[in-house]
Amino acid sequence: MELWDAYDVDFRKIEGKTLVRGQPIPQGMYHLVCDILVRHADGTYLIMQRDACKHHGLMWEATSGGSALQGETPLQCAKRELHEETGIVADELAQVGRTTEGQSHYFEFLCVTDWPKQNITLQQGETVDFRWVSRNQLFSMSADRLLTQRMQQFIEELQGR
Repeated sequence: MELWDAYDVDFRKIEGKTLVRGQPIPQGMYHLVCDILVRHADGTYLIMQRDACKHHGLMWEATSGGSALQGETPLQCAKRELHEETGIVADELAQVGRTTEGQSHYFEFLCVTDWPKQNITLQQGETVDFRWVSRNQLFSMSADRLLTQRMQQFIEELQGR
């Protein structure tokens, strides 16, 4: 059973409240989700293809990420999710955005790394393939190939960085 902290609309932890993955989040409560965009030192970006069994199966994601476990900060969540989903260990991540959508607070991070490109680890049940793509390839991916409008907005915001 995966447990999450509960937050209010202003991202203040609600003491004494625990959320459980798979159960409805009560009205007025939110949970924390972190997304990490990975840019290699050579300027290419990591994209991961979702497992066919997942919602939006076989679509590509420009970020790794997921829900924070109970007690995790956004940065701790981002580092854990990045490692679980790619194998990459990052000492530093830059927070580049934050938004609230539905009942989730999303924290967006950028990881710039020189991790060996061939050493990406696919997480069983999560991803089935990965590619390193140029900035132009990433920014020109269509909505029917790259998952979620929120991710496309996140990527567009990073074009100037």
